[in-house]
Amino acid sequence: MNLKFVSTFFGIFILLHSSKTTFAEHFTNQNDLETYIVQLALPDDFVFSDSKDLYLWHQSFLPTNISDHSSRIIYSYNHVLNGFAAWLSPDEVKVMETKLGFVSARPQRVLQLHTTHSPSFLGLHQNVVLWKASNSGKGVIIGMLDSGITPQHPSFNDNGMPPPPAKWKGKCELHFKACNNKLIGARNFVKTAKSPLDGDGHGTHTSSTAAGNFVDGANWRGNANGTAVGIAPRAHLAIYKVCDDNSDCEEVYILAGYDAAIEDGVDVISISIGGEARPLYEEIIAIGAYSAIEKGILVSCSAGNSGPFSATIENGSPWILTVGASTTDRKISAVAVLGNGAKYEGQSAFQSAKISRKLLPLINGGNCETLARIVVRGKIVLCETKGNLSETDKGQAVEKAGGAAMILRNEKDRGDTTYADLHVLPATHISYIDGLKIIKYINSTSAPVATISFKGTRFGDEHAPEVAFFSSRGPNTISSGILKPDIIGPGVNILAGWIETAEGVMPSVKSFNMDSGTSMACPHLAGVVALLKSAHPDWSPAAIKSAIMTTADFVNLGNNPIQDEKLNPADLFTIGSGHVNPSKANDPGLIYDIQPQDYVPYLCGLNYTDQQVTTVVKRKVHCTSRVAEAELNYPSFSINLGSGAQTYTRTVTNVGEASSIYTVQVIGVEGVALSIKPRILKFSTLNQKLSYQVTFKRSTSTNSSQGYIKWSSAKYSVRSPISVFRSGK
Repeated sequence: MNLKFVSTFFGIFILLHSSKTTFAEHFTNQNDLETYIVQLALPDDFVFSDSKDLYLWHQSFLPTNISDHSSRIIYSYNHVLNGFAAWLSPDEVKVMETKLGFVSARPQRVLQLHTTHSPSFLGLHQNVVLWKASNSGKGVIIGMLDSGITPQHPSFNDNGMPPPPAKWKGKCELHFKACNNKLIGARNFVKTAKSPLDGDGHGTHTSSTAAGNFVDGANWRGNANGTAVGIAPRAHLAIYKVCDDNSDCEEVYILAGYDAAIEDGVDVISISIGGEARPLYEEIIAIGAYSAIEKGILVSCSAGNSGPFSATIENGSPWILTVGASTTDRKISAVAVLGNGAKYEGQSAFQSAKISRKLLPLINGGNCETLARIVVRGKIVLCETKGNLSETDKGQAVEKAGGAAMILRNEKDRGDTTYADLHVLPATHISYIDGLKIIKYINSTSAPVATISFKGTRFGDEHAPEVAFFSSRGPNTISSGILKPDIIGPGVNILAGWIETAEGVMPSVKSFNMDSGTSMACPHLAGVVALLKSAHPDWSPAAIKSAIMTTADFVNLGNNPIQDEKLNPADLFTIGSGHVNPSKANDPGLIYDIQPQDYVPYLCGLNYTDQQVTTVVKRKVHCTSRVAEAELNYPSFSINLGSGAQTYTRTVTNVGEASSIYTVQVIGVEGVALSIKPRILKFSTLNQKLSYQVTFKRSTSTNSSQGYIKWSSAKYSVRSPISVFRSGK
């Protein structure tokens, strides 16, 4: 094998190091090893004949004094990047730096998990519209990079499921017969785990959300009764355990999961994992996703749970579908009834008849972490969500102190987002505004009293969908010219599969749990992608993403603009293109397509070096062509606009009616003059491409403005959000 390297082709390698001993001493303390990510250069004209040759090349970078190289190597990657994982000391890495082909090394990061009414809420019904057009996702394989799976869960039964497609090359590392035509593969990459089994619950929940089969009689402690089903119930599931039972997800394992999923032949990847935003050439999830789209695999990722604060978006690369979280119209209702007759609806999975119907004394317990100082026995305690205790822990504190019930009120940042938690005593979780009203009542009388009235499951909340307080917001710090999130989807009080029942027995029809997070929203969109992939197998990842974005809803069930957690109209940094509408996405009229190679001048335009761009795209790049971020053919616009005019081009592809005419309309964008040429697009054939230019120029001194461009025909409405801002850079 020719090992004469030219510094042209870069990949990322994972290596482990010691902080105390030296390579020269021929001794390494195994307890001091840590994980590194290293870049290497590959020859221009060299192609490895197979994975064994690649593995041997990776071994050639290890210290020569190591007798068993295989004991050091963790993973040797084939698809997502040119690299491997191995145990090394810092001094061993220093020796490696002298070898021809070495580029750089950095320690790995540990990322975190972003932790059945929703199909109906999204307009998905058996034998109707998108489920009918896509055969409910039949033939599509969704790869889940998560905490594993509970194979015995009824959501993963294979009733009505066809065998996996012939292209499937995956493995089942579970015991005999655990996999079937629904759960077609399960692999473990976490070194501290023995199998792909889920010890956390997160992976089981997200997998059943994306593609769980029909399960009659599902409920959460008697609430939300009905048939549980995933978004793409006829899609196959392939599980890649990359997170441990503590919700820690090492980059080593994520890369290995990506590598295997691409090799195995998945069609969609769902990743509810993230960390603080980094440049794209250091962002493992982004690098893996780029390799995936080159194979036609769209990656759906959670946007993060760091809201409602701005500039907290994670997984913000333009080739990823970045998903924020919203509510559905279902509530597990628990109403706080005050002595003055006022009623405030909250939520609770504890639906009890045990609480006295008569009014009980009501006191303000603050954050309820020092209740020993307050006389609470036999009283209803008002607790704020602030503090170190979780929502359910606060209920336990109230119960321990002898309280009769709890009204949990949101702190200001949480606004109107409430959870249907399973409390240990009668309780309800109410909004920030309603909490203030209850405090005002307590302070207005010498003998405040209250009770809680449990109303069970209620549908039809006209505020839905409403953005969850925790859903991370833009602007996109790694690329301000790309508007993020792309989309929002159901992510609050989502009922889906779990690892065990309360009794600790094997999973049964009772093994469901309600959970909230952008982690829950992400698999909803992965399921939608699977449906669209089945209905339109020739669409590229960017085309599917465009269809989802340009057809999104921007009004709630009350026909008002979608609101944020403060009940204000949500801005574009909060909702992106809007709330997913799967049926409309199936027939979008026009799409904005992007090919993988189109991202190269975009990356160069971020002022990345040739080497940094090469790291992302896994092939030699010289940045001879650079474009502004806003010039990428993205379905939305994010414009850093100074005093001068800026012009950008977009190209749309006709996937609607062969003969059609579209006219353009500008909505909002106050203080900015938009000139669009041409203003009419005339199509004569399917798949015809036409371009238009948009010139932006400020008409007032307003720093920021938002709105939409909408192209409309007799049948279709294709909407692109616009965010204009002024950066100090």
